[in-house]
Amino acid sequence: MTATDTAHAADPERGTLAKAADENFPVAPFFLPRAWRTDLMAVYGFARLVDDIGDGDLAPGGADARLLGLPAERADDRPLMLDAFEEDLRRVFDGTPRHPLLRRLVPTVRRRALTPEPFLGLIAANRQDQLVARYETYDDLLAYCELSANPVGRLVLAVTGTSTPERIRRSDEICTALQIVEHLQDVAEDLARDRIYLPAEDMKRFHVQETDLAAPTANASVRALIAYEAARARDLLNEGAPLVGSVHGRLRLLLAGFVAGGRAALRAIAAADHDVLPGPPKSGKVHLLREAGVVLRGEG
Repeated sequence: MTATDTAHAADPERGTLAKAADENFPVAPFFLPRAWRTDLMAVYGFARLVDDIGDGDLAPGGADARLLGLPAERADDRPLMLDAFEEDLRRVFDGTPRHPLLRRLVPTVRRRALTPEPFLGLIAANRQDQLVARYETYDDLLAYCELSANPVGRLVLAVTGTSTPERIRRSDEICTALQIVEHLQDVAEDLARDRIYLPAEDMKRFHVQETDLAAPTANASVRALIAYEAARARDLLNEGAPLVGSVHGRLRLLLAGFVAGGRAALRAIAAADHDVLPGPPKSGKVHLLREAGVVLRGEG
């Protein structure tokens, strides 16, 4: 067990929230009003923990299982953990949750009049991950993103009091794009979990076999497939980008950061010649800031 794992096991709430620094996009940057930062971090804590349960990335020791009222040895039983987590989520709306990350969510839900639906969508996505390891078509993948990604953007709009049907539509496009970008970055990691988020119909079109994805580096066919999916994600980001111009002030900066994070990640993938198999290509802060400036100016 590493020092990080030990600290996370001792304080799972803090360990989960600390993962915000590793995301492709700013979660709750310093320039936002304190109340927004508090609520966005509460939402992030929920989203990060449910993903960690679904991916089996909980800290060793079973602390999260115990917090949810389960024996520590059941922490690896992902369906059971997701069931217990959903039960605890329902206490956010009509009782007192067990897990500290869900207790943190209670004042946010009340202050912002949030509904259970987006939270339940994120749990449903992680349940689907336990049952579905391959996606036949791009439309199938989009339906998964509707559960796994789009609720996050809708929660951001709800927390900031800026939801409208048009903004939700644009937000969904951005969030789906960010989810696809993450899948492209994590092809090797996902395959190690026996998951492939590249549509099977596209793999056939580009003559890519699953064994090709297990190679140390990508061959020409895999690179062409990744470039194709990256272009789709870029188009979605571009479709959603007008969301940034529809709001004002510090929220505009936050949303520009989301779009810029996706674009910077795509540029990093392109700079690696679309070879994502050795590990996720990373973009630096300079590139992120440059992309944010482009988004704010409405130039791309």
